[in-house]
Amino acid sequence: MSEGLLVVIAVLIFVGVTLAKGVRILPQGEEWIVERLGKYHGTLKPGLNLIIPYLDNVAYKLVTKDIILDVQEQEVITRDNAVILTNAIAFVKVTDPVKAVYGVTDFSEAIRNLIMTTLRSIVGEMELDEALSSRDKIKARLRESIADEAVDWGLTVKSVEIQDIKPSESMQRAMEMQAAAERERKAVVTRAEGAKQSAILEAEARLESAKRDANAQVMLAEASAEAIRRVAAAVGNEAGPMMYLLGEKYIASIERMGAADNAKLVVLPADLHETVRGLMGRIGKTV
Repeated sequence: MSEGLLVVIAVLIFVGVTLAKGVRILPQGEEWIVERLGKYHGTLKPGLNLIIPYLDNVAYKLVTKDIILDVQEQEVITRDNAVILTNAIAFVKVTDPVKAVYGVTDFSEAIRNLIMTTLRSIVGEMELDEALSSRDKIKARLRESIADEAVDWGLTVKSVEIQDIKPSESMQRAMEMQAAAERERKAVVTRAEGAKQSAILEAEARLESAKRDANAQVMLAEASAEAIRRVAAAVGNEAGPMMYLLGEKYIASIERMGAADNAKLVVLPADLHETVRGLMGRIGKTV
């Protein structure tokens, strides 16, 4: 092979490499940062772009589509010293490639760490119950807090979502024990209230029963006294009617005694007439 042919081949190779280095075709959704002799020169947009070979260099290739950043789970201590576990996910977009590459070393790691520290600060100002029930509030404050820093880095924070926020395993066990104790306390209070109401009702029932018994005894005594007065007024000084009535009741009592299964012996007064007369005398003196 002649020297001339080798030179031609070398020139063709050089031209091909030069063209390859000078022509850049970018896909949609990407922007490239070009440096000339180590200094920022320009930004290549999607499509066909030309640069000066050997002087210009593509230093950074950035994706301008929305970037998903997963923030790892971390422990956060609330204001009431409770430990909770929380993680998040952020959606950011590169709006200024120059700031994104020259404003911070690694904008993805920077945003991720900024979200973690800001999240700890926000949750640390809340108590446990508030933190567990205020996911939307935490999300809004988190996005607002990191927005200014993200702008300085050429980023726009589209959204920040709290993936999960929950007590740690030790806190969950403590909360379960606390909930069980609270349920037991309520059960004890309920049983005590029931016993108290039952005792009150029983006492009221006994009081009402005693009042009714007393009223019944008074009424019975008054009825007996009235019956005695009427019988005494009707009989007067005559012993015959009284003896008849007493004898009738006496005979009825003897019949009941005799009808009983365990009745073996009935004792009668020796002088029934004198017994009735003596009883009449006492009733007459009383009236």
